[in-house]
Amino acid sequence: MWHKGRTFLLPLLGVIITLLAATGCESIGQVTPAPGSPSRAQLERLLAAVPTVPKRPRPGGYDRGCGTGQGCVFGPAWTDDHDGPGGHDGCDSRNTVLARQLGAVRVRPADGCVVVSGVLNDPYTGRRIAFDRSDAKAVQIDHVYPLAAAWDLGASGWPPPVRVRFANDVDFNLLAVDGKTNEDKGDRTPGDWLPPARATHCFYAGKYLTAANRYGLPVTAADRDALRRVARGCP
Repeated sequence: MWHKGRTFLLPLLGVIITLLAATGCESIGQVTPAPGSPSRAQLERLLAAVPTVPKRPRPGGYDRGCGTGQGCVFGPAWTDDHDGPGGHDGCDSRNTVLARQLGAVRVRPADGCVVVSGVLNDPYTGRRIAFDRSDAKAVQIDHVYPLAAAWDLGASGWPPPVRVRFANDVDFNLLAVDGKTNEDKGDRTPGDWLPPARATHCFYAGKYLTAANRYGLPVTAADRDALRRVARGCP
């Protein structure tokens, strides 16, 4: 169940959000955590606040498509029509994320919204990736806490507006990342997927747990164990 106003977590979430907003993933090594990553203590506090379930249930009913006869359970992809961060600002959530994360951003003059080029310091691989709208798949927008996993772990019981907000939450759950890495991740969670660059694990764990806390979502026992291991490697 989604819990509105998890006020006891707000001070901690504020700290994590500030850290996650920091840039500097360029030229990341394989051991030293990326700049802006949360500390071990911060991750452990976030992990302690998240409920744990034995394993991911499979209730069925997940249908992301919004065509005729489809469920559209998280609303149209990248819609601006939501009450979360960046909602109703005239720019879809995909382009909002690109504009936030990319450096040297160029937008389409006609609308001042559509990102046509830029450079991404990828938070999953640590590489610099040139983005051009003509090859949009090179940089994709990841739902850090995957939509299908969220559906299975509680979002199926949320009101539709909350699901739409979650799917387009540019502060808590959306991240511009390397396209191939995003495709490899799919709807996997930390128990069986971590970013390929070890140095980015602390950042990813913080982002995942912040989204989980924000929306009252649990982690599985396998997720918890993987995130604990990640936390032990953070400063």
